[in-house]
Amino acid sequence: MSNAATIAAAATAATTAATIASTQTAMDASTGRSKPPSGSRTVRFRIKRSDGHNKNVRWEEFDVPVTSGSEGSGSANVISCLQHIAANPVTRDGRRTTPIAYDAGCLEEVCGSCTMVINGKVRQACSCLIDDYAPNNGDVITLEPMTKFPTIRDLWVDRARLFATLKRTSAWVPIDGTYALGAGPKEKPDEQQIRYKLSECMSCGCCLEACPQYTLEEDAKDWDKAFVGAAVISQARYFNMQPTGATLKKERLDALSAPGGVSDCGNAQNCVQVCPKEIPLTESIAAMGRQVTVHRIKQFFVGR
Repeated sequence: MSNAATIAAAATAATTAATIASTQTAMDASTGRSKPPSGSRTVRFRIKRSDGHNKNVRWEEFDVPVTSGSEGSGSANVISCLQHIAANPVTRDGRRTTPIAYDAGCLEEVCGSCTMVINGKVRQACSCLIDDYAPNNGDVITLEPMTKFPTIRDLWVDRARLFATLKRTSAWVPIDGTYALGAGPKEKPDEQQIRYKLSECMSCGCCLEACPQYTLEEDAKDWDKAFVGAAVISQARYFNMQPTGATLKKERLDALSAPGGVSDCGNAQNCVQVCPKEIPLTESIAAMGRQVTVHRIKQFFVGR
């Protein structure tokens, strides 16, 4: 399924939880849980939970009734199933518990906040359709938080390091004030197409979770020397290609040539395999490697 088709299907999933909940009027007297509505199947969610980073880590399982998209109620995604669990926080063995904590915003693979590890692979939860991952009755879906960021609670992690690294590499276009500055510099169509693809990065962290060189750094004092990761390197390329953004090109190349910069990439290429937007991250890493090399040679000979 293409990204566009996946997102279109997932966009309807926000209403699926309400549809499921509205049909669950019968209760199982032995467990206190809602009975699945007629025509649905049950998907088991195995979720890694905690009360903070490495605090009271445990696994809980929940049975969630799901109706296939072909049966007229839209296609459920992981987020809609988590919403169902929030409305019915009862484990499969009948024990009442607290709702699962997770991060989500747009429900259409734009904000990047719902990244988690699903069945062992990092991805966006909003575009993870249950019909694709658990098509049969009794199928199991395992949810875990990302491991490269500190866990706040359950599936919710703190991505502050990622945004701090974007600041470290001056990942923005400098402007003077908010008044109209007239028409911007003209761009070549080919470069415009490349930059458009790079602009789709939503700082979700998938590439960082999959990268063996990007490791957990809990202490903010260590962030300035830790590997910046593929997303930040690609964003530096994006802004360096923009005529106005290139005003800060030297600052970006200085940051990427320092410890934790582009030379720390081990070329595992895991990043490009998991990027939900199919951004050419390895091309960006290669391009920024060349820019950093030229930048350092120029500094060696001319001193700036």
